Amino acid sequence: MNENIRIQEVDSVEKPPKARIDVASESVERKKDYLEGFLAQKPTAPVPSEPEGDLYEAVIAALKEIYDPEIPVNIYDLGLIYNVEINDGHAVVAMTLTTPHCPVAESMPGEVELRVGAVPGIGDAEVNLVWEPAWSPANMTDEARLELGML
Repeated sequence: MNENIRIQEVDSVEKPPKARIDVASESVERKKDYLEGFLAQKPTAPVPSEPEGDLYEAVIAALKEIYDPEIPVNIYDLGLIYNVEINDGHAVVAMTLTTPHCPVAESMPGEVELRVGAVPGIGDAEVNLVWEPAWSPANMTDEARLELGML
Protein backbone atom coordinates (compact mmCIF):
# COMPACT_ATOMS: atom_id res chain seq x y z
CA MET A 1 0.00 0.00 0.00
CA ASN A 2 2.45 2.52 -1.06
CA GLU A 3 0.64 5.57 -2.40
CA ASN A 4 2.39 8.51 -3.91
CA ILE A 5 1.48 11.78 -2.37
CA ARG A 6 2.46 14.93 -4.20
CA ILE A 7 3.35 17.95 -2.19
CA GLN A 8 3.48 21.30 -3.90
CA GLU A 9 4.93 24.30 -2.16
CA VAL A 10 3.61 27.75 -3.03
CA ASP A 11 4.65 31.22 -1.95
CA SER A 12 1.19 32.77 -1.89
CA VAL A 13 -2.46 32.07 -2.63
CA GLU A 14 -4.95 34.47 -4.18
CA LYS A 15 -7.73 35.62 -1.90
CA PRO A 16 -11.13 34.40 -3.04
CA PRO A 17 -13.48 37.12 -4.29
CA LYS A 18 -15.87 38.66 -1.75
CA ALA A 19 -19.56 38.05 -2.12
CA ARG A 20 -21.26 41.03 -3.73
CA ILE A 21 -24.85 42.07 -3.83
CA ASP A 22 -25.75 44.39 -6.60
CA VAL A 23 -28.39 46.80 -5.33
CA ALA A 24 -30.54 48.60 -7.86
CA SER A 25 -30.49 52.37 -7.72
CA GLU A 26 -34.05 52.31 -6.34
CA SER A 27 -34.45 51.93 -2.61
CA VAL A 28 -35.08 48.42 -1.40
CA GLU A 29 -38.14 48.09 0.80
CA ARG A 30 -37.64 45.81 3.77
CA LYS A 31 -40.15 43.00 4.02
CA LYS A 32 -42.39 42.89 7.05
CA ASP A 33 -40.68 41.24 9.98
CA TYR A 34 -42.29 37.89 10.62
CA LEU A 35 -41.74 38.29 14.39
CA GLU A 36 -43.45 41.66 14.57
CA GLY A 37 -46.83 40.31 15.65
CA PHE A 38 -45.30 37.84 18.07
CA LEU A 39 -43.13 40.46 19.73
CA ALA A 40 -46.05 42.88 20.01
CA GLN A 41 -48.11 40.40 22.06
CA LYS A 42 -48.25 41.05 25.77
CA PRO A 43 -47.93 38.12 28.16
CA THR A 44 -51.20 37.03 29.67
CA ALA A 45 -51.58 37.06 33.42
CA PRO A 46 -51.86 33.60 34.95
CA VAL A 47 -55.37 32.51 35.86
CA PRO A 48 -55.52 32.35 39.69
CA SER A 49 -56.89 28.79 39.69
CA GLU A 50 -54.34 27.38 37.21
CA PRO A 51 -50.67 26.51 37.75
CA GLU A 52 -48.65 29.65 38.49
CA GLY A 53 -51.84 31.44 39.54
CA ASP A 54 -52.05 32.88 43.06
CA LEU A 55 -54.86 30.63 44.28
CA TYR A 56 -53.27 27.48 42.86
CA GLU A 57 -49.91 28.35 44.42
CA ALA A 58 -51.63 29.03 47.77
CA VAL A 59 -53.18 25.54 47.66
CA ILE A 60 -49.77 24.00 46.86
CA ALA A 61 -48.24 25.95 49.76
CA ALA A 62 -50.93 24.55 52.07
CA LEU A 63 -50.18 21.02 50.85
CA LYS A 64 -46.47 21.57 51.53
CA GLU A 65 -47.32 22.24 55.19
CA ILE A 66 -48.63 18.68 55.65
CA TYR A 67 -45.93 16.20 56.58
CA ASP A 68 -45.97 12.44 56.45
CA PRO A 69 -45.69 11.35 60.12
CA GLU A 70 -43.18 8.59 59.34
CA ILE A 71 -41.07 10.45 56.77
CA PRO A 72 -39.81 14.00 57.47
CA VAL A 73 -40.95 15.30 54.06
CA ASN A 74 -44.13 17.13 53.08
CA ILE A 75 -46.72 15.20 51.09
CA TYR A 76 -46.35 17.36 47.99
CA ASP A 77 -42.59 16.85 47.66
CA LEU A 78 -43.05 13.21 48.59
CA GLY A 79 -45.12 12.87 45.41
CA LEU A 80 -48.38 11.89 47.08
CA ILE A 81 -50.34 14.65 45.31
CA TYR A 82 -51.19 13.61 41.77
CA ASN A 83 -53.43 16.47 40.67
CA VAL A 84 -54.99 19.72 41.88
CA GLU A 85 -57.93 21.26 40.05
CA ILE A 86 -59.64 24.48 41.09
CA ASN A 87 -62.91 25.62 39.57
CA ASP A 88 -64.90 28.55 40.96
CA GLY A 89 -63.50 28.12 44.46
CA HIS A 90 -64.00 24.34 44.47
CA ALA A 91 -60.73 22.42 44.82
CA VAL A 92 -60.37 18.77 43.89
CA VAL A 93 -57.16 17.04 44.99
CA ALA A 94 -56.20 13.60 43.70
CA MET A 95 -53.72 11.96 46.04
CA THR A 96 -52.34 8.62 47.05
CA LEU A 97 -50.45 7.20 50.00
CA THR A 98 -47.14 5.36 50.06
CA THR A 99 -49.00 2.07 50.65
CA PRO A 100 -52.66 1.07 51.10
CA HIS A 101 -51.77 -0.06 54.64
CA CYS A 102 -50.33 3.35 55.60
CA PRO A 103 -51.16 4.13 59.24
CA VAL A 104 -52.59 7.53 58.25
CA ALA A 105 -54.83 6.16 55.48
CA GLU A 106 -57.92 7.25 57.40
CA SER A 107 -56.73 10.62 58.68
CA MET A 108 -54.49 12.03 55.91
CA PRO A 109 -57.22 12.68 53.28
CA GLY A 110 -59.29 14.49 55.92
CA GLU A 111 -56.33 16.66 56.91
CA VAL A 112 -55.66 17.51 53.25
CA GLU A 113 -59.32 18.45 52.79
CA LEU A 114 -59.26 20.70 55.88
CA ARG A 115 -55.99 22.44 54.93
CA VAL A 116 -56.97 23.03 51.31
CA GLY A 117 -60.45 24.18 52.35
CA ALA A 118 -58.87 26.73 54.70
CA VAL A 119 -57.02 28.50 51.87
CA PRO A 120 -58.59 31.94 51.26
CA GLY A 121 -60.52 31.76 47.99
CA ILE A 122 -61.34 28.06 48.32
CA GLY A 123 -64.91 27.53 49.41
CA ASP A 124 -65.04 23.76 49.17
CA ALA A 125 -62.36 21.06 48.99
CA GLU A 126 -62.67 17.46 47.90
CA VAL A 127 -59.97 14.79 48.18
CA ASN A 128 -59.98 11.71 45.99
CA LEU A 129 -57.73 8.94 47.29
CA VAL A 130 -56.43 6.90 44.34
CA TRP A 131 -54.18 3.86 44.11
CA GLU A 132 -53.44 3.89 40.38
CA PRO A 133 -50.75 4.63 39.49
CA ALA A 134 -49.15 3.26 42.61
CA TRP A 135 -46.78 5.59 44.46
CA SER A 136 -43.07 4.98 44.03
CA PRO A 137 -39.93 6.81 45.19
CA ALA A 138 -39.61 8.11 41.60
CA ASN A 139 -42.53 10.46 42.39
CA MET A 140 -40.44 12.41 44.92
CA THR A 141 -38.92 15.78 44.11
CA ASP A 142 -35.16 16.27 44.27
CA GLU A 143 -35.64 18.23 47.50
CA ALA A 144 -37.34 15.23 49.11
CA ARG A 145 -34.63 12.85 47.91
CA LEU A 146 -31.98 15.19 49.29
CA GLU A 147 -33.78 15.39 52.66
CA LEU A 148 -33.92 11.59 52.83
CA GLY A 149 -30.29 11.14 51.74
CA MET A 150 -31.24 9.49 48.45
CA LEU A 151 -29.21 11.89 46.26
